[in-house]
Amino acid sequence: MTTATKTNIVEQYEQDGYVIVRNVLDKALMDEARGHIDWLLKKNPNLRPEGLGHFLMTQDAFWVRLVSDDRLLDVVEQFLGPDIGLFASHYIAKPPKTGKAVPWHQDGSYWPLEPMKVITFWLAIDRSDEENGCMKVIPGTQHDNLISRDDYVPQGDDSAFEVAMDPDTVDESKAVNFILEPGDISIHNPLITHGSNVNQSDRWRRGLTIRYIPTSTRITRKGPHPAAFIFRGEGHANGNGWNPLPKFDSETSMSFSGSDAWDAKCESHHQQYAEFFAS
Repeated sequence: MTTATKTNIVEQYEQDGYVIVRNVLDKALMDEARGHIDWLLKKNPNLRPEGLGHFLMTQDAFWVRLVSDDRLLDVVEQFLGPDIGLFASHYIAKPPKTGKAVPWHQDGSYWPLEPMKVITFWLAIDRSDEENGCMKVIPGTQHDNLISRDDYVPQGDDSAFEVAMDPDTVDESKAVNFILEPGDISIHNPLITHGSNVNQSDRWRRGLTIRYIPTSTRITRKGPHPAAFIFRGEGHANGNGWNPLPKFDSETSMSFSGSDAWDAKCESHHQQYAEFFAS
């Protein structure tokens, strides 16, 4: 497994299609993230914990505050440059014993982006290891062609996805497991083949995927996109319908540390980027 310092992460990512960066976020924030998952599950009792997707986040101040943390964006900037936006984010929280598998797939097969310039951060909120269903990748497959979602096959009830790659096409003997501690991140290419097994342990395995794009990348799906945010740099009027950062509201977000400072940041953000927001 490749672990990198902040000085050579891009080199290792380009070589392997993935890289691990340790100790990016602090314990207190990870404790809040666990509380956020509990809050989301209570508010959305019909959703599986693996299915807390970005359709929930548009007005969720804590969620947007978390994925726009400057410590994350400083890492993103090394890959995408100074103009940073968000395309999607998704909690994949696997409960003890019953947490579902994420079958083999390429992220880019699911995404309406043009060009496919995007990078995924996987933030470990709990310890993630083989026993509780950590993420795994097939190194080198970032050089493969993008497989159309139309060529994916149906999955079983133990899967978090309805369709994914045919497992018979994947050489699992080459898989590399990502062993992460809370606050660590893995970073992976949208073309690399990856997935995770069921959670067989007595522990939760909670993680957050964060899909960053340069603000010049266009989201081609019609209509407003719930996770389209500008975080840094120059905006682009490319039809993405960027959303303003949401202020804290107890109806749409849990209480969190620093919410007053966050609201002040939202005011400044609105003044800076108002011309790009969805009407």
